[in-house]
Amino acid sequence: MLLKEIARFSLQHRTLYCYLILSIWIFLLIAGMYKYIGSIENGNNLLSAKSFGYRKTESYLVEEGDPAGRHTTKEINQTDCTHPFAIVTGEEGGSLEGWTLQGVLLLIRHGDRGPMAHVRGIGEVDCGYENDPTLSRYINFLQNTTTSSTTGGHWMKTGPFHGFPLLPAAAKVCLLAQLTQKGIAQMLHVGDIVRQAYANALGLYARVPMSTQRTTPYNGSEGGASNPTSGFQYVVDDVVIYSTRYRRTFQSAMALLFGMLPPEKWLAMQIQESHSLSYCFADCACPQAEKLKKQLANEMNGHLAKHPAIGAIVQWIGAALLQNPQAAGQQINPLEIRDALLAHICHGAPLPCRKIHSNVQTVDGHRYDGSRAPVSSTQDPLGLDVINIDLDEPTLGGGGGGGGGGSGPASINTEQPDDSDTTEQEPEIEGCVEKSHVLALMSYIHWAGMKELYSQSMRQQGLLRSYGLMRNIVAYMLRMISGDRVKFVLYSGHDKTIEYLIASLGVQLENPFIPYASRMAFEVYKSDKDTQYYFRLVYNGRDVTNTIDVCESGKSLNVPRGIRGGRGHLCPIENIIRFIHDDYFLSLNATNYKDACLAQTKQEGFF
Repeated sequence: MLLKEIARFSLQHRTLYCYLILSIWIFLLIAGMYKYIGSIENGNNLLSAKSFGYRKTESYLVEEGDPAGRHTTKEINQTDCTHPFAIVTGEEGGSLEGWTLQGVLLLIRHGDRGPMAHVRGIGEVDCGYENDPTLSRYINFLQNTTTSSTTGGHWMKTGPFHGFPLLPAAAKVCLLAQLTQKGIAQMLHVGDIVRQAYANALGLYARVPMSTQRTTPYNGSEGGASNPTSGFQYVVDDVVIYSTRYRRTFQSAMALLFGMLPPEKWLAMQIQESHSLSYCFADCACPQAEKLKKQLANEMNGHLAKHPAIGAIVQWIGAALLQNPQAAGQQINPLEIRDALLAHICHGAPLPCRKIHSNVQTVDGHRYDGSRAPVSSTQDPLGLDVINIDLDEPTLGGGGGGGGGGSGPASINTEQPDDSDTTEQEPEIEGCVEKSHVLALMSYIHWAGMKELYSQSMRQQGLLRSYGLMRNIVAYMLRMISGDRVKFVLYSGHDKTIEYLIASLGVQLENPFIPYASRMAFEVYKSDKDTQYYFRLVYNGRDVTNTIDVCESGKSLNVPRGIRGGRGHLCPIENIIRFIHDDYFLSLNATNYKDACLAQTKQEGFF
């Protein structure tokens, strides 16, 4: 009887039960979603901050706001911005006990620059750099020196860089892809480090009688190597300089050299041009490298698709920062957003808010402030002529703004928003980019960048892209150990220049991105006891020799660093010579560059 009553009651209230079960299911679904989102945020130590802002102190850009996000924000400044005062001498130097420095090959990334894409309100960001005596000395020298080498702050020597300005076109404005005053200061400080570490050991300040001075086809003296010591002049053929044909790399190289060499010798230098970002020299055409580049881009897009919360942040920040965001429905490249963010973060500027109007619409359906003409980073507010040879760097798709990771060059949209309507209403604030957005995005990009840098596809692409550069480096090493006059070689390039080389050598780094003003030195040594030759690799002041594939697992020596204390790693030069000649293409299932670069068409399973 009791069971019948229970059954009858259940039938009468089954609608209530359905609603109750449905409510419980919805509650559990919502709770699970919040738990999932929270796990992403908490796992990355991200969304605990409430605001984003910086105030400039005498020594650092100190962040304000919630202390929970302070460490991560400070880390972004330290690892990605490279403030000039933070550039100090590390483990580089030619004073290893029992060893004599024979030569140095130095690769650098250019200094701080303006963003690669059009960024809203970039004209309000102060990209100047003041109160640096080294920078002031350099500027005064250029402005007050008129010779056959420089005139009016321009490089006037014959060659591919004739007429190039030695300083940014504007002191405080972030011009599109152009070096900033801060970038110049960074490279001057790097030059000072190079001078302290290597100049004396390599004899770069040596003078010889004028009758014995010799020049190379690349470093002709043109009478510019004279010095105050009568009858003597500086040697100029012991230094070789390469730069890609961009203002930012040329200006970075010249600033570094000024901090490293005597002014008279600096004026006598000649600069050779590299026609590729990767310094491929004669080994450039490689269809397989292009295929790997696209493959990496697809992998990165796949990672982003699995993190919809990050994708939403990218779209939101992009709509607030970029003048020309992607059309509705298209995903903005996170590296493009990172590059735009660094333009603000690295110069202590507050991040913008997104503004709307009732009669002005952007391409993504959001409105923006049209009460005044938007500031385009391609236009020089001072009316100065800015050449556009610096717009081709494919960094945003692959390590833009100091970053890694790759889908190739981001398109630069030069069209300006239509701001001809002057009857708009006062803007309304829709929302601001907050610190939590920035920290979430930066944490994700770092994670994705690490996955890319140490992926098999990136290793293979690095081997193909940097083969020409590796051959050039090894050739100069052989010249240095054979007693050639060349003692110092500089390659002024981009983040990809160093990134490809790091991938090809298998160097292990904690940061997948190459910061502004990064330096990577190959130091060549000879044993004082015999004729053995070794080398070491120092990246941003840290000895990473024992992380190179051909030097790890006991293949390198651990030697004392003399009076400087500590120890350094030395790797036999024969290891890297054997690597470039015999083992370089083993992981590519090929024996030479031509075969390795054959695009995978009919040969399925080539890799």
